[in-house]
Amino acid sequence: MIDRDHPLPLSKQAGVVAISRGGVYCLPRPVSAQDLALMRRIDELHMELPFAGSRMLRDLLNAEGIAVGRKHVATLMRRMGIEALYRKPNTSRKHPGHKVSPYLLRA
Repeated sequence: MIDRDHPLPLSKQAGVVAISRGGVYCLPRPVSAQDLALMRRIDELHMELPFAGSRMLRDLLNAEGIAVGRKHVATLMRRMGIEALYRKPNTSRKHPGHKVSPYLLRA
């Protein structure tokens, strides 16, 4: 996509592809081996306990001797795309104070 050796400047190339210039200059850092091992263990624990959130996973990892904080666990969970399963708010239930309008397009 972006060719650093092309005679067209990087800012112009970014404009053509419609991405921000900051994304062109800032290269993503690779994930460390320690984080990969931690992510693998978080995934194993998540498969055993899908209802465990970042706080519970932090406590389980600390009990295993892996010193890690809740925010780091939450960041890794977000990067892996997993979240705890729990009851969400029932948004389909109608509120008793809201007025129900009739459907006027029915013949």
